[in-house]
Amino acid sequence: MRKIREVLRLRLEAGLSIRQISASTKTSVGAIQKLLSRANALEITWPLPEDVDDGRLAAMFYPGSDPTSSSRYQVPDWTTVYQELKRKDVTKQLLWEEYTARYPNRCYSYSQYCDRFRHWQKQQKRSMRQIHKAGEKCFVDYCGPTVPIINPQTGEIRTAQVFVAVLGASNYTYAEATWSQGLQDWLLSHVRTFEFFCGIPEMVTPIT
Repeated sequence: MRKIREVLRLRLEAGLSIRQISASTKTSVGAIQKLLSRANALEITWPLPEDVDDGRLAAMFYPGSDPTSSSRYQVPDWTTVYQELKRKDVTKQLLWEEYTARYPNRCYSYSQYCDRFRHWQKQQKRSMRQIHKAGEKCFVDYCGPTVPIINPQTGEIRTAQVFVAVLGASNYTYAEATWSQGLQDWLLSHVRTFEFFCGIPEMVTPIT
């Protein structure tokens, strides 16, 4: 595949960083890291042998696939996509790039990929309509990604947790960063939340 070859060239010949390669190829950092990790496992060097064309290169990185076939679109395993999206830092863009790398001649465009995934989700979802009264419920939780905080004097990097509170009826939101998810930070985040909302809801519901 052309993108695999370009990533390898920029890394092994030009010596670019992963972020520089990402900017040059419009490929996510995560996808590039996986490609380079696979290349290292395969002990690939540059330049590539003359007999390694794009099809063979794709087969080396994704054994078991048939990158030359173009008879039909390869339908992704949407259940796997759904489970992968639950993981930290995994996005549809990243999963789509991995999908196109594996099936370069049989893949959906990104917009088609997202549209079909949404359609699949609608078929799977069974939801119950909930009506929230103003001031009744406040939903609270820590979001998944942490925030790096750099000390300007020492250069030390610490990660902060992100606390989020949302009012059920209006979706009015309060968010802040704290050093931990410990009891003291948890309680003080609630205090500042109620000060921000200028009131206290009837119920506070942690999201699990």
